[in-house]
Amino acid sequence: MRRAIFLLLSVLLLASCKPGRKVSTSFYYWKTVYRQNDTESTWLQRLHTRKLYVRMMDVDMGESGADPVPVSPIIFQNHIPDTITMVPVVFIVNSVLYNIGKTKLDELAIKMLHFVDAKVEQAGKHSYAELQIDCDWTAQTRGGYFYLLRQIKAHLHHQTLSVTLRLHQVKNQRESGIPPADRVMLMCYNMGNLRKYGSQNSIIEPNELKKYLGSNLSTYPLNIDVGLPLFSWAVVFRKKAYAGIARRINFANLSQRNSFEPKGNNLYTAKTDLPQYGLNKDDVVRWEQASADDLNEVAGYLSRYLKTDTLNLIWYHLDESVLKNYTYDELEKTAYLLY
Repeated sequence: MRRAIFLLLSVLLLASCKPGRKVSTSFYYWKTVYRQNDTESTWLQRLHTRKLYVRMMDVDMGESGADPVPVSPIIFQNHIPDTITMVPVVFIVNSVLYNIGKTKLDELAIKMLHFVDAKVEQAGKHSYAELQIDCDWTAQTRGGYFYLLRQIKAHLHHQTLSVTLRLHQVKNQRESGIPPADRVMLMCYNMGNLRKYGSQNSIIEPNELKKYLGSNLSTYPLNIDVGLPLFSWAVVFRKKAYAGIARRINFANLSQRNSFEPKGNNLYTAKTDLPQYGLNKDDVVRWEQASADDLNEVAGYLSRYLKTDTLNLIWYHLDESVLKNYTYDELEKTAYLLY
């Protein structure tokens, strides 16, 4: 009871000290099959989530290398609940945009929208109010990408067009350009060098984020939403060279002293060959995760520079195995720090 009262007072204090920015909490759904999950549904209810950003497909070049094609499209085993608005998301591999002419981009825009419309119908929805495009464009591909965005927007019927935005695209606005969209979603994750040996956290590193933002963020000319990470992974190094991500390893596995020796700073050495994890003896595993403290530090920092009156906080991503590492209170606190 005392804990609940303390939390309520903290929330009221935060709300009373912040300007009147409206913050809505959302999630990404980034799996290839959509099915209802009781735990995930409870999280949506507890955090008062009314919107779900659902990946529809990736777009990559086909085997012939001649035309872009949909890759790993989502399958809906259940309908999205009526209480949840769905935002379809399409990820475009940046290499698709090299050396592609306007005719093929015109075709791609139409094909993407037809594909999205069909998937939205499969999800049990009749329409959508927002479409999001995810692409890590570069100075070399921005011309084709921005042209594609303008073609997509021309075919939308009053829907919002949002795009994802990386930290380097905020800092290097002159080279990266400002995308022709209504809103941008700032990806505050995957900000470090995953392949570099050492004890850094490539998922989220507040000091690294601050190198890119500050006044660059407050002067950005589009409305900004924020994406924050809810995931972890085990990065493997073999003889100090990057060897991949061990998908089968979780933090509990690393605590098994007969298999791993802790080296400090979230580094662990395999004491023997571990074929069940794809590891050799003396491989080093770096455990990375987004801690509640890091999330709060990032949210508090962003709040000082964001100028928008309305903001979507989009957690990546909605998955029971990920959510078990957090509490409702922790995510609510991070959201209030963005007010």
